Amino acid sequence: MSNGIEEYLKQLRKELAGCDSATIRDALADAEEHLRTALDQSLKNRPELSEADALKSIMDEYGAPPEIASAYREVEARIAPPLAPRNKPNGRSAIERFFGVFLDPRAYAALFYMFFSLITGIIYFTWAVTGLSLCAGFAVLIIGLPFFALFLLSIQGIALVEGRIIEALLGVRMPRRPVFNPEHLGIWGRFKILVSDKRSWAPMVYMIVMLPLGIVYFTLFVVFLTFGLYGIGWPIMENVFDIPFIETTHYVVYTPGWMMPLFIIVGILWILVTMHLAKLLGRAHGALAKALLVKE
Repeated sequence: MSNGIEEYLKQLRKELAGCDSATIRDALADAEEHLRTALDQSLKNRPELSEADALKSIMDEYGAPPEIASAYREVEARIAPPLAPRNKPNGRSAIERFFGVFLDPRAYAALFYMFFSLITGIIYFTWAVTGLSLCAGFAVLIIGLPFFALFLLSIQGIALVEGRIIEALLGVRMPRRPVFNPEHLGIWGRFKILVSDKRSWAPMVYMIVMLPLGIVYFTLFVVFLTFGLYGIGWPIMENVFDIPFIETTHYVVYTPGWMMPLFIIVGILWILVTMHLAKLLGRAHGALAKALLVKE
């Protein structure tokens, strides 16, 4: 039974070569869950069938690996992440690309993620460090192994949630279904797979590094946006609220009138640069998440 399913998954992986790694992971998980669940049910309902005959019938009904791979490619082409990078039309000048970021929803989504990452970074880091500490403390108790298993399962669940956030805000294709754990292996067999699986440990590394990354992202963009908004809003503050540019006990200095437009222009350009930087860091963070949360 296991050899037949493993061979099917191996062929399916080969047929999906060139597809996104998250797509391959979802396709393999879907296929394995369907084949194993259907085989168990078939053998339970018709015990006279051999495993080989039951599995062959299930595979014929499910579809050959080339058919399944083709179906997944068609589905992926239709339901790509809404904010995924797209090929831009030729002929756009550098100026159009620079100022066009104001109308690019990916820039706003990436900027929001940069601020939101501080919250998730604190939550992830706290959960990972606290969980590891409790696992170490419970190791000598009878509840140690069950608690450790639940903790690793929670790590995989958080990785799935973070993947959905990244796909929604950064446009990076991430897994859309949880990892399949075969029931036929029993509790101990599934526990060994859970402990030895990279998908239990790599997300933990991601959760730990998210705290310093979240702090850097949040601080960087607060400073950058504050600087840009200061340039845009300073003429208003000075002319409407009569706030001088420099004020000491002996004198006050107001901005010359001819510099007011310059302040606004510099502020707008600085915000444009900030939005481009948000897109750039969003792509870099998406690649990091892909490496730690997806790749086999």
